[in-house]
Amino acid sequence: MDSHGTEVEVDVLTGETQIVRSDILYDCGESLNPAIDVGQAEGAFVMGLGYWLSEHNVYDPTTGENLTDGTWEYKPPTTKDIPVDFRVTLLPNAPNPVGFLRSKAVGEPPLNLSNSALFAVKRAVEAAREEISQDVFFPLDAPATVDRIQTLCSVDPSQFTLQ
Repeated sequence: MDSHGTEVEVDVLTGETQIVRSDILYDCGESLNPAIDVGQAEGAFVMGLGYWLSEHNVYDPTTGENLTDGTWEYKPPTTKDIPVDFRVTLLPNAPNPVGFLRSKAVGEPPLNLSNSALFAVKRAVEAAREEISQDVFFPLDAPATVDRIQTLCSVDPSQFTLQ
């Protein structure tokens, strides 16, 4: 059993996303080393953030060559992509009776929890679109890159006003 939640802020003018907070309650059975297990959960979660929010691979349609093989085009997560407030808690008193020393896997499962960031971004874009009466369904495919988010926010310069 795992539980997670993510809070984001989206700049509708630029499409930039800041992950304000992520909370993870992770069941790794009886942890053999809590510091390592928390680190593994954090690392997998951040890897998943790259998958959902920034790592857009582009391939040549005829040759299959990877066209995004450098950091100018391919954007893995950086230190600025890690949640500002990142909380990982291991579920207490949850031994795995059939696991090695009552433990469970910890490396890969938290990667799946990072989809909460994509859903939080989608909800933030929905809220921005509601404010300008554009509250109709839209798909948000992964990765939710800066340019995709900015386009989906449907910002029109004619909506700008000075006060």
